[in-house]
Amino acid sequence: MSRDDDHLDSLFVYGSLLDPAKRGQLLGRRIETTPARLVGYERGRKRYFYVSIREGAEVTGAILAGLSDDELAILDGYEDVPSLYTRERVNVIDAKDAAVECWIYLPTSWAE
Repeated sequence: MSRDDDHLDSLFVYGSLLDPAKRGQLLGRRIETTPARLVGYERGRKRYFYVSIREGAEVTGAILAGLSDDELAILDGYEDVPSLYTRERVNVIDAKDAAVECWIYLPTSWAE
């Protein structure tokens, strides 16, 4: 596996998926998290949580690692991809100040 593929199964979460009970309900298993932060974005909330680009801002959240394609598909359904969110790749900073490439749910136009 190349270095670029190391985190294809990782997801950065910043809203309702921070709740271990919600993750367990959706995925049927416990998912360990690692604290992380998304630099250059701010978190907001309308009906749902979202992030948007803002220079100098930072969003704290967590990395969910070891997700299967089936689990990502379940989470895509929960996040109503592609209506409410899209799943895209971003770099986040983990607890050791290392950059980690992860999936993230970014809002569609409803958050504007």
